[in-house]
Amino acid sequence: MSELDVVICGTGIAGAEGALRLRRLAGDRCRMTIVDPAEEFGYRPLAVREPFATGHVRRYPIARLADDLDARHIQDAVAGVDLEQRTLQTAAGLELPYDAVLLALGGRQLAPVEHAHVFTDHNAGETFHGIVQDIEGGYVTSIVLLEPQEPTWPLPLYELALMTAERASSMGMAPQITLCTPHERPLHGFGGAASDAVQRLLEEAAITVHTGVQARVVGPRHVIVEPGGRELQPERIVTLPAITGPPVSGLPSAAPYGFVPIDAHCRVRGAGAPAFAAGDGTDFPIKHGGVAAQQADTAAAGIAHLAGAAEPPPALRPTLRGMLLTGRKPLFVSAQPAGEAGGWRSEIHDEPPWPADEKIIAEELGPYLASRDDAAPRP
Repeated sequence: MSELDVVICGTGIAGAEGALRLRRLAGDRCRMTIVDPAEEFGYRPLAVREPFATGHVRRYPIARLADDLDARHIQDAVAGVDLEQRTLQTAAGLELPYDAVLLALGGRQLAPVEHAHVFTDHNAGETFHGIVQDIEGGYVTSIVLLEPQEPTWPLPLYELALMTAERASSMGMAPQITLCTPHERPLHGFGGAASDAVQRLLEEAAITVHTGVQARVVGPRHVIVEPGGRELQPERIVTLPAITGPPVSGLPSAAPYGFVPIDAHCRVRGAGAPAFAAGDGTDFPIKHGGVAAQQADTAAAGIAHLAGAAEPPPALRPTLRGMLLTGRKPLFVSAQPAGEAGGWRSEIHDEPPWPADEKIIAEELGPYLASRDDAAPRP
């Protein structure tokens, strides 16, 4: 069988994990091209530590990843995909034919409300560091953290609340911290045991939590919580970005947020061609790097099968694993689908049942980045 031309779109966690897994499974049966407009891949799960000066985003050259994979690297954005003709168009006008494509484009991050600071893993230090300093200086005594109604990954919001409360307490201060979520329980995505544990942590930190609510921001320091019309007038309002599907022409789009629809094998629904997708840009309801990595592994196995290098992969049955930073000892949680009953069945761990230095579990990417860190010159 001749080499399969494979295009990997994006080098976030899903794209990098998928490329690494595909090379391991398929070897030289695939000729790989990586397309990404950035120069570096930022490993961002610990970005929430930046405002507290206890961590930073690690960055790795994409060109080095491509070299290590014997892949072609095109530094350009994906503008469109013709699934029928099996071609991809870049923003600079390149047309790339492919035999199989992995779309790991991520989702668009949008500000869900006005008059609020939007915390993302790209602007962690810029957005929240000043707020932490103002709390430490006594200039800010109240803050509201809002979980959007739209799809997002809410864990950083709970981390910000708990870490802010711990930092303030250590300095003898007690700002009023309020967290609002549209869901009936805190950190609902992980299910019962995890939600209960997070609820206890919030109570111990004296953080006020409003669950099952819609928080409307009507001014720079004015939030109305429905139902009930409770009015809050915090000195700072912080939220997370709402996530929507990637703005790439030619892709199927699932209403209402424009995500790329995928099946249980991470194939693009309605593509009629070997197109796979993984990560936040898909219509899988939970937006989490660990799930994105598992999707990428499933997609890579499907592409390796097309190349004649692997058996057909089983359907994806994701496992959620998370480390909740609290300012003190982290909380380690894991969850699996609860079967026909729906939802997730979660467990709490005192010690992580995975590599302790990994906040997001990616079976290929974790060891690869560790090898790059070990090879980096020491300051």
